[in-house]
Amino acid sequence: MTATKDQFFKPGRMSATDKASITDRAAREIITEEATSLQKKTDRLRKLRLAREEADAAAPAPEKKKRSRKPAK
Repeated sequence: MTATKDQFFKPGRMSATDKASITDRAAREIITEEATSLQKKTDRLRKLRLAREEADAAAPAPEKKKRSRKPAK
């Protein structure tokens, strides 16, 4: 293995625009990932909600029992 100067010395300074572009790119990737995961979650929950609504509509609602009133003594 040959030794290079990058292994022993710090690399030169980055310009402010380079730092800004790296930060901007990282932030945009994070925002895109979060938006994608949020959209997937929304789609999954929407499918579950629609399936539950279809199941509830297919099943008849149980009849409510009427309370019998006891006569006052």
